[in-house]
Amino acid sequence: MEIKGSAALVTGANRGIGSAFARALLAHGAAKVYAGVRDPETVQDPALTPLQLDVTDEEQVAAAAREADDVSIVINNAGIAAGPSLLEGSLDGARREMEVNYLGTWAVSRAFAPVLAAHGGGALVNMLSVASWVANRRLPSYAASKSAQWSLTNAFRMALREQGTLVIGVHAGYVDTDLASSIDAPKIRASDVAEQTMAALLADEPEVLVDEATRQVRAALSGELDTLYANR
Repeated sequence: MEIKGSAALVTGANRGIGSAFARALLAHGAAKVYAGVRDPETVQDPALTPLQLDVTDEEQVAAAAREADDVSIVINNAGIAAGPSLLEGSLDGARREMEVNYLGTWAVSRAFAPVLAAHGGGALVNMLSVASWVANRRLPSYAASKSAQWSLTNAFRMALREQGTLVIGVHAGYVDTDLASSIDAPKIRASDVAEQTMAALLADEPEVLVDEATRQVRAALSGELDTLYANR
């Protein structure tokens, strides 16, 4: 997959991993990077093209696909962690996580699939998590939404194969962003996530395992449950 000279869309591009994705695309020679955000005024980098996009708003998703009809790379990065603890609290946050992380990714991917097809297939990149594969006691509903998003990613990989679209799932542990700011645990840099994703795009690799913890969990999926959850 070529990045140089391409047009790309990054959802949730105004901060954190999304901002890192946008900068990495530009650094690798992308000609245009749309920053899909709820409020275009939050996009401060003049090298980016602001695009109003709430991934839970079907009309905005459709409008974005019409406006950004030149893209060959779509990165679904928009995501939230807003759910309750496992045993108490309102489930409203969990529902919101599913709306953004899972259904939002579905809506954007479906809307932009014809756009990618029109440009030779292109690439669809979904920002997932190590939580796609293993439950998280701190963020149980976030992990559930990421597990659903992983399944969706695999479905799109099969569905878009004939049109030549490269579908990439990016998995990582805790990343040093606002989303994980309250968590006291080792974290990786957003720039590392972005750079490894660029390498996968260039090499046509379908999966990115950013850190060692993620690689260990991926390798343990075929083992016993007691092994997978021994230290969690």
